[in-house]
Amino acid sequence: MTFASSSLSQHSLSLDHKELIRILTEQENILIIQDLDGVCMGLVRDPLTRVIDRGYLEATKAFDQHFFVLTNGEHIGKRGVNSIVEKAFDKPELAKGSYLPGLAGGGVQWQDRDGNYSHPGVSPAELAFLDAVPARMSASLQRFFLEDNYGLSSETIAAAIQATVLDNKVSPTANLNVLHDALLEKPAAYLQLQKTIQGLTEQLLQEAQEMGLADSFFVHYAPNLGRDDGGKEIIQLAQGASSGTTDFQFMLRGAIKEVGVLVILNHYYYLRTGNYPLGADFNARQAPHSQQELIALVAENFDLTAMPTIIGVGDTVTSKAEVIGEQIKFQRGGSDRGFLELVQTIGQQFEQDNIVVYVDSSGGELKNRKSLKLEHFTLTEDGTVQQRTRVIEGPGDSRDHSDPLTLNVVFPGGYQQYIEMFKAAASLKNNYKP
Repeated sequence: MTFASSSLSQHSLSLDHKELIRILTEQENILIIQDLDGVCMGLVRDPLTRVIDRGYLEATKAFDQHFFVLTNGEHIGKRGVNSIVEKAFDKPELAKGSYLPGLAGGGVQWQDRDGNYSHPGVSPAELAFLDAVPARMSASLQRFFLEDNYGLSSETIAAAIQATVLDNKVSPTANLNVLHDALLEKPAAYLQLQKTIQGLTEQLLQEAQEMGLADSFFVHYAPNLGRDDGGKEIIQLAQGASSGTTDFQFMLRGAIKEVGVLVILNHYYYLRTGNYPLGADFNARQAPHSQQELIALVAENFDLTAMPTIIGVGDTVTSKAEVIGEQIKFQRGGSDRGFLELVQTIGQQFEQDNIVVYVDSSGGELKNRKSLKLEHFTLTEDGTVQQRTRVIEGPGDSRDHSDPLTLNVVFPGGYQQYIEMFKAAASLKNNYKP
């Protein structure tokens, strides 16, 4: 078990939330980059049922210009986070000034606190192609169940398809959670459904190429098993009770979270110094994708004396063993892994005490992720007996001792525990006098 010392960045699986609060409230040059689903609100099968705590929304204002979100979901649309924010208030118009600033769509949809949004670097032709994707997803699902309804009524199928197809503007998605539940007793059917949607997305990529948009799109699988040698994400097929990949997101190339870190950092420097290190028009579509190239951009363009302590917060990190003969190879993925690893590497390369925070979202409605393993023990100090808890196993494979990502601080109590910590920090921040 790790306790407070010089820096949380040197810890692994720490439960020292008090030290994290101290850093959040006392450190002036700090940048929080945070995921949304599973981190500050619960993971649910149907995105339309998501809710967000109004007190948390108010708490983010205490870190104004130091807090930004980075999500593969979207700000806008009927399934966007903005509509969830508006529902937290008595009237939608009262939400103005309380929207969550930062990047959505993996990094191509920028928004400020007032809900003003833009799509930097995205062309009209790309937006037009994306507009047609939800209808294609719906048609593919309808054909799938026309061949065999698997004992489901037409009404159940229609409702499930409506819940499955997310008509996001820059990241149309097939979210199979509802259909996984409906086909729980028919695992072979669900597996075939995964492969059907995978085939559709590959067909869409081919059609985009034929229209001159060969370099415009990619498919994000969530959860996934990392990337292959060609840089494509690896689908996690259902196995046993695990639903595997449930989200098939058709996204704009460049819309990857690690690139979003640099977009946010570029903006943060402007707020702090009045200067954009990478230029005012820098966006995710222009950036390189490899961590090595992204680090080089930082080294070449950013004033390291002004570099903030970056705190990256996510909930989706995977590691799965693949046995090949007598050897074990680990497939590492998760939609938050890339950006969390970049936050960690920036800290290591430029001697910053960056902190990686992990929120355990295994307690949500989606049963496709591993929970943190806890151990409760008794500690005697100065004659006083204390009941303590430590984390003895993270969310990855327990045999994966060479995983490059270190989760410095963890929240086994899920998003509820995280937002209570965040609200406590905000309360102290408002009253803090350096």
